[in-house]
Amino acid sequence: MGAAAEYYQQAMTRLRCLAATQSDLIDQAADLCAERIARKGLIFCFGAGHSRMMCEEMTPRQGGFVGFYALVEQAISNHSAIVGPNGLRGPLHLEKVEGYGEEILRSFKFGPHDAFIVISTSGIRPLIIDIALGAQARGMPVIAVVAREHCEQSVAAHSSGKKLVDVANIVLDNQCPPGDCLIRLDGLDWLTGPVSTVTGGMLMNMLRVSVAEKLLERGITPVVLPSHQFIGHTTAEEQLEFFYEGYRRSLAHLFA
Repeated sequence: MGAAAEYYQQAMTRLRCLAATQSDLIDQAADLCAERIARKGLIFCFGAGHSRMMCEEMTPRQGGFVGFYALVEQAISNHSAIVGPNGLRGPLHLEKVEGYGEEILRSFKFGPHDAFIVISTSGIRPLIIDIALGAQARGMPVIAVVAREHCEQSVAAHSSGKKLVDVANIVLDNQCPPGDCLIRLDGLDWLTGPVSTVTGGMLMNMLRVSVAEKLLERGITPVVLPSHQFIGHTTAEEQLEFFYEGYRRSLAHLFA
């Protein structure tokens, strides 16, 4: 079996395990999100490094809808340069700086019905714990998306001694192995084939559609971001403007 086929099979096995073990927890998380959005709250999605992609998968994304907010700090998200200006060393260092997360949170005036989704495969970096603890200190529940096996066997890096699994109200396990990667190749000292994007993306989208379903059950129609690739499609263009305005209104309490 070639490496590509092995990766596919292993990734599919983990996706099946995710569906078997996480569906009830995703339903609980969707209940929480739908209840908050129904009350005009926002669900903040926070992740550093590659985990930021799960925030962007939730919003802004075709099929996404008003009620989610991607809290993406560029200082801990821009890894494209690797070295030089905006390189990888700075963001990796900032994830270790305790207190940095609190400074990020201080930029917002959170509302009484807001909540957080905190995404981190390892679930131990001080920045991540700062965000989760800071959210809870402000009365906001925290949903974690984490690799539980990796997190539980790792040493806590925050001075509180806590990991993300210790802090969150609901923990969603992305089913990644320790180190994220699946494939070992002869001649290569380190594994390759990371899987957190595949399983994390599945988790986020299962959560998204479940929240939409629960909002509709409450009589609330989510304001959806349509595909903007239908050039000249009048209905899609009108819906896009409707989404922009709905999103703008949803942020009103943050900076009041």
